[in-house]
Amino acid sequence: MKNKLILLSLLLIILTAGCGVKSLPSRDSWYAQHYFIMHDYEQKIYHQLTPQGRLEFQNLFWEVRQPMAKQEFDSRIEAIQRLFKSENRNQPWNTDRARVYLLNGSPASIDYRQNTDWVTTAVVSSSGATGSLAMGDRTNEDIQANTAEIWVYPYDKYFIYYIFTFSPPSSWKLSPATFQNNRYLQNFEELNKDLVFPVIDEEAYKAKLAALAHK
Repeated sequence: MKNKLILLSLLLIILTAGCGVKSLPSRDSWYAQHYFIMHDYEQKIYHQLTPQGRLEFQNLFWEVRQPMAKQEFDSRIEAIQRLFKSENRNQPWNTDRARVYLLNGSPASIDYRQNTDWVTTAVVSSSGATGSLAMGDRTNEDIQANTAEIWVYPYDKYFIYYIFTFSPPSSWKLSPATFQNNRYLQNFEELNKDLVFPVIDEEAYKAKLAALAHK
């Protein structure tokens, strides 16, 4: 029995590592909202700071980016609070679908998988930078009819797929299948960070962060 529990724990660790899904912090509201658009070096520095240092970091974070980036971020957060509040009323951005939306914006289309088939039932129309996500509250639907929700994004000459499965009573979880045949997914996400939320002068910014960490 003990060996089975150890094996189960190891499998869980392997699956988590293979998915590349990071745990999202929830106690720090600002960090939880910005976590997925931050670069690795920003996340690392943030953890080293005092409470006062983190407040300075939060101001600096947007000072080194274009005003349009902040406007786009605020627009996406507003949409997330409207679209995903049924999954997490206190922190709707602390959900898998919200994370993908915050980083990548509206998908080009939303597909649904019925049994073993993918059936396209919703298409997203874009208006402006953010677009409009055609999504209703599917919390109480018959999940036997639609077992998976697939967000589709174009990337160069390829397509990136995010697959979400329903988890009662009201959550949609990112499926490990998302990472199995998406060899360009990480490149796609890094590109969106650089295009939508770019740092104007990364070298000068890193120097400021280093100084902040030594305060």
